[in-house]
Amino acid sequence: MDIIVIQVLLGYVLDLAIGDPSMIPHPVVIIGNWIARLEKLFRKRVFSPTGLRIAGMAVAILITAGSYIVASLILIAALKVSFFIYMLIASWLISTTIATRGLAGAAKEIKAILVSGNLGLARVKVSWIVGRDTSEMESGDVTRATVETVAENLVDAVVAPIFYAIIGGPALAMAYRAVNTLDSMLGYKNEKYIDFGWASARLDDIAGYLPARLAGIALLIAAWITNRDNRAALAAWRRDAKMHPSPNSGVPESVMAGALGIRLGGRNSYGGVVSFRHYMGDSCEALRPDHIARAIEMLYAGSLISVMCCCVVRLLVTV
Repeated sequence: MDIIVIQVLLGYVLDLAIGDPSMIPHPVVIIGNWIARLEKLFRKRVFSPTGLRIAGMAVAILITAGSYIVASLILIAALKVSFFIYMLIASWLISTTIATRGLAGAAKEIKAILVSGNLGLARVKVSWIVGRDTSEMESGDVTRATVETVAENLVDAVVAPIFYAIIGGPALAMAYRAVNTLDSMLGYKNEKYIDFGWASARLDDIAGYLPARLAGIALLIAAWITNRDNRAALAAWRRDAKMHPSPNSGVPESVMAGALGIRLGGRNSYGGVVSFRHYMGDSCEALRPDHIARAIEMLYAGSLISVMCCCVVRLLVTV
């Protein structure tokens, strides 16, 4: 069997089995630390909008290329030790770019807290996984934010890393996670990051374009397999995805909303500023904690379908 296919399958299983053990330094955390260091370094020396854009481009290039190079060097060194060590480290590196278990675990915890009636704690927990203000959220708002995050991160933390691992192995998967981390830290459209984070945001949009569509297809299949409304999911994709401010996030969010018979989107607050995001799906059911559990089922099904499809395509292409 193809070596990269084996690495991807092992990496996917490793993530499901053990997730991200706290005793092992996580590559994404290391990448995030370097982004913060470079941002601090450049901001001390650059102040004009044009200069900040150029500095932001430099950071994006350095972090992405650096992540790819470091991962490649680690793999080369491992291969010199033994093929077994190489396969083990390659599979582990891929597993660190995937977050199916972690994402599902965070969502499950929020659902359990909501069911227990502790809305205050649920607001705190959901603030850890979303960028919006959560202090005034009602139960339905917490549910919506959680489902939206599960749908969006099916692309960012599951399908896209697998997609790039299949194309170019662990090093390319790590480079993608660097791109996504850059966007999550710098890609805001506020005064502080509109220039410095421009390159990171655009790079993430480009890198996530094809994986987002793959995730949409995987969710449609998942809806069909789990006896959910895949026709409504497809209709929501066609009608609503293009209205999302992100060229990619609208795909999984609209499909998830249509499949679950709920409406996502609406009013959000960021730093005290209220904005309205176009609705995704139709409000067939009122949002409740149980919808988080259904979104998690779709996450697991969609991730499995995605990894199997990517592996099959690679095997067919490399025959």
